[in-house]
Amino acid sequence: MADQGGKQKVPFKYIDHYEKDAEYFDYFELPTDGATLHEHRRLHEMILRAIPGSAASVLDVGCGGAWLAQALSDSDLTVVSFDAAHKNTTTAIKRFPSEKHFAATGDANHLPFADDSFDTIVSAEVIEHVPIVSIYLDSLLRVLKPGGRLILTTPYNETIQYSLCIHCNRQTPLHAHLRSFNEKTLERYVSGRGDITCTPTTFSNKALLLLRMHTLLKFFPHKFWLGIDKIANKVVAKPIRLMYILDKSYRPINET
Repeated sequence: MADQGGKQKVPFKYIDHYEKDAEYFDYFELPTDGATLHEHRRLHEMILRAIPGSAASVLDVGCGGAWLAQALSDSDLTVVSFDAAHKNTTTAIKRFPSEKHFAATGDANHLPFADDSFDTIVSAEVIEHVPIVSIYLDSLLRVLKPGGRLILTTPYNETIQYSLCIHCNRQTPLHAHLRSFNEKTLERYVSGRGDITCTPTTFSNKALLLLRMHTLLKFFPHKFWLGIDKIANKVVAKPIRLMYILDKSYRPINET
């Protein structure tokens, strides 16, 4: 059951939902339309550039098609692909085998790892799905090392809608998105933690998407695209994505 945001009409059994989704949909299949493909590319670029150069290990929570493991396959980073759906984690290892790539299946709210295990944690397009944000965040931050970084992404300021679920034939949140986020939403979850600093960043632009500018921008490198994107969001403030960077200090920031 959602702890905030749009009113949820039925209890949402998210683990069951995602396991069925993984059987029904192929998370490893690339988008066929150019706009979605471009959006995915830019989202992945933003995440990869947020991973600190000093990191030695990365946990990908909600790995889906394991794009992160693929992108980091030539690096020295140890990557753990974690997902609620067993099909996704087993396929991840088969598709992207490496001595430094591991996988685990389970519940993100109760990660099966020791405290302070990972230098960096990425959880892309997941937070909008979880029933209780506080439990999810506590779980991720528990296994993040002091000095480490948690990278979250989610749709920006989304309108929560309901549709008939293909699995249970009940009205459920469209795309299983339980809540919407803006720059300030996460503050109330981490404001009491003196060891966490949270930096939100918005990116991608609806106007550019509607104008099909991806047909041109796809030829340009990340830095050029990001510059155009920032200008577009100043002129037409309609960002599509939100990224939170949560840095965990070695001791509470308010300590002297």
